[in-house]
Amino acid sequence: MPKTAHEAVTLPMDPAGPRFTPTRLSAIALASLALTLGACGGDDPVATTAPASTTPTVVAGCELNGTTGGEAVVLPGDPNAPEQSNIGAPFMPLSMGDAGLGEVTNPSALFLDTSGERAAGAAVFAGIEGSRPVLVEFQALVSPSAYGTPRRAVVGWDSGRLAMVLAVLESRCGLSLGNRDVYLNVAGGLRVSEPAADLAAAAALASSALDQALPQDCVVFGEISLSGDIRPVSRMEGRMKEAAKLGFKRVLGPKDLDGGGMKIHGVTRLADAIGRIGENQWE
Repeated sequence: MPKTAHEAVTLPMDPAGPRFTPTRLSAIALASLALTLGACGGDDPVATTAPASTTPTVVAGCELNGTTGGEAVVLPGDPNAPEQSNIGAPFMPLSMGDAGLGEVTNPSALFLDTSGERAAGAAVFAGIEGSRPVLVEFQALVSPSAYGTPRRAVVGWDSGRLAMVLAVLESRCGLSLGNRDVYLNVAGGLRVSEPAADLAAAAALASSALDQALPQDCVVFGEISLSGDIRPVSRMEGRMKEAAKLGFKRVLGPKDLDGGGMKIHGVTRLADAIGRIGENQWE
């Protein structure tokens, strides 16, 4: 068996069913898969090797929610993260504790800092993972470059979208970042891919560059176009309901939001959002 970056793993499979090779999965993600799919028929273990790939794997022929013959999509897990999600069913993060693997009933709490006032450079994004709203903190640091070429580093978000947001901030908002190092991190090890996170990333970057913190009770979401417009995103009501449930009272997002009791700071242009952050206008 060829050596790879991960150890071989085994799963019970139906002898009559198809064989499969999972992608990069940590031990917790494999346990999550077992909990989601239930018991697969037969006792035949299939030894497989996890290749260095990020392609989703379709697992067929197992019992899913009481139905045999269904399919489940297995996404790669992070071997360094203590919490993983089993995706294919609704988003359900799992945590390994002293008593073993268990479901996290409030996944948003894993990714938020509730210690006190929010620091400059942090913005809480109301996102969607699978079918469930999840709040996660974007953390940014903008600092003077010590070398000739400024550094751009991002963890948990797409580097291409970071480059786009930085270009829009400079071209449409007059925020000079070309000669400064930029670091962006999604707290908790979560990987965010939806365009709705554009405004949260931009707000965190502007907050750090201007040294102005966002309110502790504010969540942010919205897609940014190349023209600097803020576009609506899917499931905005569900995002706000999740935020309100966790005690958030303000939303910075697209114009014409229906807050349902939350204070709405709707913007049509990214420059309006950056001006609000820089002037600390939240009343």
